[in-house]
Amino acid sequence: MTKINLSRRGFIKVTGLASGGLVLGFHWAGCTPARPKEAAKVVLEPNAYIKILSDGMVTLMSPVPEIGQGIKTAIPMIIAEELDVSWDNVIVEQAPLAPELYTRQSAGGSQAVRQLWTTVRTAGAAGRRMLMEAAAREWKVPLAELTTSEGLITHEKSGNSIGYGDIATKANDIEVPEEVTLKNPGNFKIIGTSKKNVDVRDIVEGKPLFGMDMKKEGTVIAMITHPPAFGMKPKSVDDSAARAIPGIKDVFTITVFPKDIETRWSGNNAFPELVVVTGESTWNVMKAKKALKIEWETVTPGENTEDHIEQMENQISGKMTAPDRIDGDPEAAFRKAAKVIERTYSAPFLPHNTMEPMNFYAHVTGDKIEFEGPTQTPQRLRDITAQIMGIPEENITVNILRAGGGFGRRLYGHYGVEAAVISKRINAPVHLIYTREDDMTQGTYRPDYRVRYKAGIDADNNLIALTVSGTGTDGGPLASNRFPAGALDHYAAKNYSLKSNISTGAWRAPRSNFIAGAEQSFLDEVAEACGKDPMDFRLELLERAKNDPVGENNDYDPDRFIAVLNLIKEKCEWGNKAEGVHRGISAYYCHNSYIAQVIDVEMKDNKPVLKKAWCAVDCGIVINLDGAKNQVEGGIMDGIGHALYGNITFTDGVVDQQNFDTYRLIRHGEGPETVETYFIDNGIDPTGLGEPALPPIAGALANALYRATGKRLYHQPYILELEGREINLG
Repeated sequence: MTKINLSRRGFIKVTGLASGGLVLGFHWAGCTPARPKEAAKVVLEPNAYIKILSDGMVTLMSPVPEIGQGIKTAIPMIIAEELDVSWDNVIVEQAPLAPELYTRQSAGGSQAVRQLWTTVRTAGAAGRRMLMEAAAREWKVPLAELTTSEGLITHEKSGNSIGYGDIATKANDIEVPEEVTLKNPGNFKIIGTSKKNVDVRDIVEGKPLFGMDMKKEGTVIAMITHPPAFGMKPKSVDDSAARAIPGIKDVFTITVFPKDIETRWSGNNAFPELVVVTGESTWNVMKAKKALKIEWETVTPGENTEDHIEQMENQISGKMTAPDRIDGDPEAAFRKAAKVIERTYSAPFLPHNTMEPMNFYAHVTGDKIEFEGPTQTPQRLRDITAQIMGIPEENITVNILRAGGGFGRRLYGHYGVEAAVISKRINAPVHLIYTREDDMTQGTYRPDYRVRYKAGIDADNNLIALTVSGTGTDGGPLASNRFPAGALDHYAAKNYSLKSNISTGAWRAPRSNFIAGAEQSFLDEVAEACGKDPMDFRLELLERAKNDPVGENNDYDPDRFIAVLNLIKEKCEWGNKAEGVHRGISAYYCHNSYIAQVIDVEMKDNKPVLKKAWCAVDCGIVINLDGAKNQVEGGIMDGIGHALYGNITFTDGVVDQQNFDTYRLIRHGEGPETVETYFIDNGIDPTGLGEPALPPIAGALANALYRATGKRLYHQPYILELEGREINLG
């Protein structure tokens, strides 16, 4: 039984429809939902709500932004499961921003399903219970004698049955239950099955779902030009040639983020002063942008990639002081060790490169703003815009559109704020569009990282001590209490941070996207130095963490870690690989989930070919099996591609790679030919899945490539080391 700790009418508002039906508005935050504006188009503004119409169809609202992670399908699946309706009778709609009603309306951290799991199940179960009570009263039978299945209520003794749509009008005065019984996971009919993305037909048919598709009468196209280098701002603009292009309306300079405004993390933007071009069409505005003659002035010195490497190397090469975590006495253990291994790993800045560039629609009219576009944090966009423009938050609406990729890039709403500032300036609705070059040179990059590991091995070939020092732009990559912390008597970890005028931000699986590969590569090399099988070596350490853990702040469950390793060991037949196949293993914990991965590589014409990858996942209960596999496969491809090829470098603050002619992405034929994914069925409540599959694959790949080529890989992008090309390692 799940107790609803909200007022009976605060949780669910019951509204009768003129067409005959019932609207159950599930309000998760305990506020009063709005009444419907029209009988046939009910808008309750809740965190999630269910509309049951007289024909038995059900509309489920999805409050979390859809950025390709499948949340618009997963959350309604959970509600439909507990409501007990047929998925074929479900229609899903994206909810607009309503932070006063929603408990969570952001996409990030792989936490949406985990955080909303109990709430949305309770919402569905409460709706089902109310409909059953209406049927019990109508038939004058005990509630306990009723059952439901796919939107049909049945009383077996009398032979009566009725559809949800037919009983809905009789449930108007039913009180919200104080307690509801949630389904036993063993009885799930929808959760754990494969359902196609609810937007897939519209996507295939090319219907306008994305921000770039948006067309509204009277909308002006706007584009921006930011400085060519970090540390610069505009000094003067010669716009005569740009204004001469047909269809151009205006050219001007704006300051988006005043110096006295605290933008916080989601207002991240290295270029607050921009040159704007507005016009009637995207093509003409692009031509006008190129015709601008702008003089720039330097505010802070432009930085070079070599500068970053040198500064980071200096931070991690000295004696570790004030560790973030220390167990035992690592330095004393190193002095007694028979062998000491010390290795440095690094990774460059990376852009997000979402398929759909940044864009947003804004219409400012007096003290009101209408927003529409793709964002991961609609509430933060509203908050910062209200702060900058002095408009009450309640006067700002945000309609959330499906995003053509996010990966953390759309956590930062500066492009929406820019659209609003431009709209106010020209007194017209604006659709701001970034070019690929605008986005790739704007910043908000995955930080560059550097980490140094040191391991001590005793005369019996046992790992006795390990230390790690890491740094990166705007923060280090380490999670000091994760594995192998807790598995060694002598362990220490320290994060440093490097300041820069190059803006950085969250990039799919922040920090973990680098440190997992570095850690797992190093452990593989240590296992070899100990003369141990790399799979057995990891299991041995985890058994120590399970049976005799060191420290009290270890933030992982050794049993769940061991389970994914044993599962993948079985599925890939670890000790039985084919001749000529070179195999790498990796395992990591992040976003509350556990991942183990194995990849096989063969050499053809002296070049590695990725043959097959296996992935074992413990993310608790899987909601949509198809969607879950897609997330894993996408994470593996993304991780391989960026570890092999991804690279952003700087010369005097200027980005060297500004489009795909100079920035290398993975190609279809360069990924594994086959990916097999297996999920641990342990009945644990769901945890994260959008990000955890990416981090460890870099380690598995590096370990497989070492066995294929005899060359250990320490510095991403790996292609430089593999091909023997020059790389400045500091």
